Amino acid sequence: MQRKIEYIHGYISNIYIYSNILMVMNVDTFNTPQILRLFGERFKSYRLRLRMSQADVAERAGLSISTIHNFETGTAYNLSFGSFFRLLKAIGYTDGVDGLLPELPESPYMYKKEKQVQRIRKNKDGK
Repeated sequence: MQRKIEYIHGYISNIYIYSNILMVMNVDTFNTPQILRLFGERFKSYRLRLRMSQADVAERAGLSISTIHNFETGTAYNLSFGSFFRLLKAIGYTDGVDGLLPELPESPYMYKKEKQVQRIRKNKDGK
């Protein structure tokens, strides 16, 4: 089973990159319930490709079958991020989480600049 998950997981990672680009382009056209419904539909597709039942996912994630059903049908509006992450972990897809909020590169403004010595101009009379 683990080998099958790894093979399909590589395939799903490629789909995620493609679908992530689409989501970035259209994210402003969806409201929150629509986005949750899309994630639920995608999750169901991944689960079915892995030939896992809702009971299998529920056991691996430590969640109830009704929670998984509600998520897949788009009616789980109060699903916590922890539960969402456990669902992704149950299907072996935790690599894509980094795409949700990638690490930022270091900002040049974070470094303290040394104060430069300011030149003092003399008056016209040389003082």
